[in-house]
Amino acid sequence: MKIAIVGAGWAGMAAAVAAADAGADVTVFEASRVLGGRARALQAQRPDGLRLTLDNGQHILIGAYSESLALMQRVGVRPAEVLLGLPLALPYPDGSGLHTPAWAARWPAPLDALAAIATARGWRWSERLALVRASLGWQAAGFACPPEQTVAELCARLPARVMDELIEPLCVSALNLPARDASAQVFLRVMRDALFGRGFGGWAASSLLLPRTDLGALFPQAAAHWLQTRHAMTSRVVEGARVVGLYPQDSGWCLSGQRQGEGFDEAFDHVIWATAAGPAAQTMAQAAQTADADTGERLRAWAGDTAALEFTAIATVYAWAPGARLAAPMLALRAEPDAHAAPAQFVFDRGQLAPQDPAAQGVLAFVISASEGERDALQARVLQQAARQLGLSGLQPIQTVVEKRATFACTPGLRRPAQAIAPGLWAAGDYVDGPYPATLEGAVRSGLAAVARV
Repeated sequence: MKIAIVGAGWAGMAAAVAAADAGADVTVFEASRVLGGRARALQAQRPDGLRLTLDNGQHILIGAYSESLALMQRVGVRPAEVLLGLPLALPYPDGSGLHTPAWAARWPAPLDALAAIATARGWRWSERLALVRASLGWQAAGFACPPEQTVAELCARLPARVMDELIEPLCVSALNLPARDASAQVFLRVMRDALFGRGFGGWAASSLLLPRTDLGALFPQAAAHWLQTRHAMTSRVVEGARVVGLYPQDSGWCLSGQRQGEGFDEAFDHVIWATAAGPAAQTMAQAAQTADADTGERLRAWAGDTAALEFTAIATVYAWAPGARLAAPMLALRAEPDAHAAPAQFVFDRGQLAPQDPAAQGVLAFVISASEGERDALQARVLQQAARQLGLSGLQPIQTVVEKRATFACTPGLRRPAQAIAPGLWAAGDYVDGPYPATLEGAVRSGLAAVARV
């Protein structure tokens, strides 16, 4: 079986590994020369001239991301070496917030989370008990709720402190939307896996896994190398190859495009389209023009569903100061009365994540989920926020990355595009219909599911 995969992000490379192992002849087409899609490495330079590798956004995984972690291990990456595992914690710079005690770090779920709740610093017992009651109530209901419910409505009875210091940060980090706009149904699915699920390896399901290396090396590049060494005769990853045409042909599909200034046309039995949603919708709408009536109708319907998705932005502000160091590798930042004055929700200490890398020392990554506004204004406000909340007035900006279409808006009752587009044509990506929001795990599961459908 000859399979084409268009897009070498996490969904596309997950599909490529699974398809190659299943015995298929696999070709991956990637328009850029950097693998990873919206979770990839980029090169930058510190203000002192030292070059370093960053990411196009600061991502994290959790111990419940079993498919992603298993796939990394499958292609030769050792998760315990490339990820810093931390017990569930959302500490603030003043030491308050949620912490899993060391003595409970290896307790099975949900006991570890209950211990973190019971010992949350700065919380009243009434606030802790309210969260425990809510969590057990979600479990008793099978982590299900009406599809039109928002996270704010789901948690309406929780105390303000619990909402401000736990639910809101978790919601905006997982769904990239504030609780008032986010789907409670999807939020509960994530909570089910994180608080009551099984972890991978020695990690608890709720463990926070912070990348020690760049996102390209974490999986996509390792997957490409694995394909080259394990399935060299039946797989290839073609970088700098832009697919511009998709045409039904006999019992399969033909792809046409450009690579190094030369055109190509190639036929395949199946195609897994694993690009971002926008290009995918455009391609399917164009392909409908040359397809038969039934296939054309399917292509147009899928393109319409995909084009109707709304998206939200994520900005990452990288800044540096000699000797800058946080109290922990990751800290939550407090909201302020003027929300625009404190846009970042989290900050990561890249020096603690990569202690052996001289270029990473003193480098901080500030993450702004559901970000709004222009790059320069966001950067300026984040540096002022760092001075107020972290006492770091000497930070110098390195680079600010704004992904305007970082995640689809995971709103209540959202209709996501189906995996099956037309006979022999499948979609893979974190936006495709599935249980997870726009996360690395969602992308990986989508890629594996597409191959299973094939």
